[in-house]
Amino acid sequence: MKLLIVNGPNLNLLGIREKHIYGEADYETLCRSIRSWAEELGCKAELFQSNHEGAIVDRIQQAYSDGTDGIVINPAAYTHTSIAILDALKAVQLPAAEVHISDVNAREPFRHISYAGMACEAHFIGLGFDGYRRAMEYLCAHIGKANPEA
Repeated sequence: MKLLIVNGPNLNLLGIREKHIYGEADYETLCRSIRSWAEELGCKAELFQSNHEGAIVDRIQQAYSDGTDGIVINPAAYTHTSIAILDALKAVQLPAAEVHISDVNAREPFRHISYAGMACEAHFIGLGFDGYRRAMEYLCAHIGKANPEA
């Protein structure tokens, strides 16, 4: 089973930006954790991070034909603005889970709307890095039930 883990803008600055919100751990620590969780779950995790909306859309579209079984996405700031990412997720019709490190619903009102989340069947919000693990577990279980051969 192959999961695509998509991270949006500024997540590459984890450990630097707004530590009071996102914590001290850096992006490479997150990536190592995701790889470790994938190994524990017996799946492959491909990590992708971009600060560019079009690159994220392109990578989601590529997932349709490259053997990806599910998508874990933290669109970051594009969560609240990108109908293009929503449309890409809807177009590829792969099971998707939304993740946010912080509790976006407890932050500024503009962060309460998640366009990308409208195409996701599960949401893991405000759980820190553990949200990624839980999203991966969810997708592995969900996809495994839908396709026992996966």
